[in-house]
Amino acid sequence: MPHPPAPPANLPADQRHGAHEATVHAAATLRGRIRVPGDKSISHRALMLSALAVGESRVEGLLEGEDVLATAAAMRAMGATITRGEDAIWRIHGVGVGGLLQPAGAVEMGNSGTSTRLLMGLVASHPITVTFTGDASLSGRPMKRVIDPLASMGADITASPGGRLPLMVRGLCPAVPISYELPVASAQVKSAVLLAGLNTPGVTRVIEPVATRDHSERMLAGFGATIEVEATNRGRIISITGEAELRPQTIVVPGDPSSAAFFMVAASVVPGSDVVVENVGLNPTRAGLLTALRLMGADITELDPRSVGGEPVADLRVRHAPLTGIEVPHDLAPSMIDEYPALFVAAAFAGGRTIARGADELRVKESDRIAVMKAALDACGVTTTEHPDGLTIEGSGGEPIAGGARIASRLDHRIAMSMAIAGLHARSPVTIDDASPVATSFPGFFALLETLGGTVSWT
Repeated sequence: MPHPPAPPANLPADQRHGAHEATVHAAATLRGRIRVPGDKSISHRALMLSALAVGESRVEGLLEGEDVLATAAAMRAMGATITRGEDAIWRIHGVGVGGLLQPAGAVEMGNSGTSTRLLMGLVASHPITVTFTGDASLSGRPMKRVIDPLASMGADITASPGGRLPLMVRGLCPAVPISYELPVASAQVKSAVLLAGLNTPGVTRVIEPVATRDHSERMLAGFGATIEVEATNRGRIISITGEAELRPQTIVVPGDPSSAAFFMVAASVVPGSDVVVENVGLNPTRAGLLTALRLMGADITELDPRSVGGEPVADLRVRHAPLTGIEVPHDLAPSMIDEYPALFVAAAFAGGRTIARGADELRVKESDRIAVMKAALDACGVTTTEHPDGLTIEGSGGEPIAGGARIASRLDHRIAMSMAIAGLHARSPVTIDDASPVATSFPGFFALLETLGGTVSWT
């Protein structure tokens, strides 16, 4: 195989602007130690809650991807002072709960659905009007499931057809506290209602029949909000007392398990691999992929388990191991919803059949991740069957897949990274038609891949 051309030396190829094809070649093995960027979910929430505290908060390890930077820009537009020091520590001077200011213009959210939904919640109980805009991918994602509970609290929300962006939120102050049962498991909807409840008199409650990631509850409590979580036969009931006074905090953001997922899968499927991913957050509401991979036979060891800022953290040593197809337990879906594309790739190399269902929310992510991953894997010679809520995948038994395809990423960072991992153990290189969306969550992904022994060429 000819050696692929190197990207321009003056700038990492995966951080350039515009559309760029990335071709991933088969790796002999993957070895080394890496550290993935800070957790995206925690980074968003750290900026938002710091902006609502009175005084200076400090955030270390913040993910500096485009999605989180969009959150920082939005909070600046609404009055917070946010700076990044040369020491890479972010300092946020907040305006206090109830103190958000009217932004001068529309707030551009880029590709970040998390930012948009959570900020809609914040604005809903403040006396301001905010117009949210986004890129083509975000503008195609429905917001109705957030609009409905916020409207019941009194917010006036005008959306584009289909409940999509651009949309305008006119907040109501004081808003009306509600008790809202989630119709589908969604940490974003839960968090939007809780954030709206911060500036709402009385007690706002969210009932979630199926537990979702709990970063909002943990961080709200850490900032001093009065929040209670009760386990009942209806599910978890999360109650927040409004008109809160948040105290500034110092936050260390653990590594994002959704980013670590790609390297966990890569080291599991490429023969001879031995990779340590440092400082990975292991919040139980985010650990579904780790559980699923272990059920498949993955060799993953937790080193130096510890607690950082109230979140469980460990270094993960992942060594190649033969994987076996499984029927993925449905109750894992909420704790690995963002990791399903990576799981689909692991299944492609397992022995036998993997049935991964219970994930209908994948249809309304940055892309329809079920349909897009089916098309991508089929193009690489993998046999798949599509279901309304997932895929059945016939694995290769550890052998390389055919590869040789040009994959349409559909402006979806997780599709791009998942299929890049697939290319590491393929007979022919796998090309991602546009790798630029990776910068939304994981700038430096391809550079880390190469430090472990992967090869990427750019056009």
